[in-house]
Amino acid sequence: MIDTELPATTEAPGADAAPPKPAPKSSKTSQKSLRRRSRELALQGLYEWLLSREKTSVISAHMREQVNFDPCDAEHFDALLSGCIAESESIDAALARHVDRKLSELSPVEHGVLMIGVYELTHCIDIPYRVVINEAVELAKSFGGTDGHKFVNGVIDKTAADLRAVEVEAARAARR
Repeated sequence: MIDTELPATTEAPGADAAPPKPAPKSSKTSQKSLRRRSRELALQGLYEWLLSREKTSVISAHMREQVNFDPCDAEHFDALLSGCIAESESIDAALARHVDRKLSELSPVEHGVLMIGVYELTHCIDIPYRVVINEAVELAKSFGGTDGHKFVNGVIDKTAADLRAVEVEAARAARR
């Protein structure tokens, strides 16, 4: 019988060096990943809602049952899911100004990503508009179609100019 087990260490024999420990995540990094996870879960919930029009409480309960729910910002998830559903008409009205087709023709993933972006632009003033755009693009890249992120980028960028005109104009002036 051939022994195929790998040695426990790659250190030279007799070396007492401990393996390097990963750098601890800063609270800012972990907060960002928790927020991103809450956006991913909210998008999945919005996808379900866009297809079924089920009650928010049912969708929220379903999402919370997911094995991977725990590593998220639950408060942000709740705000996104319930806020996007409750304000879907006003969110869709804001989107309709910059979408080149009927909203009913959008894929549910792109529609959900856009809803999250508009909700955050409107209600999460602590999140810079560029971060909102970037997060929407990342969601679209992860869950959407091949070039859906380009569409999402354009729509959210134009919507940001409407909803946060002062912030967008200040950022553009600073780049000049």
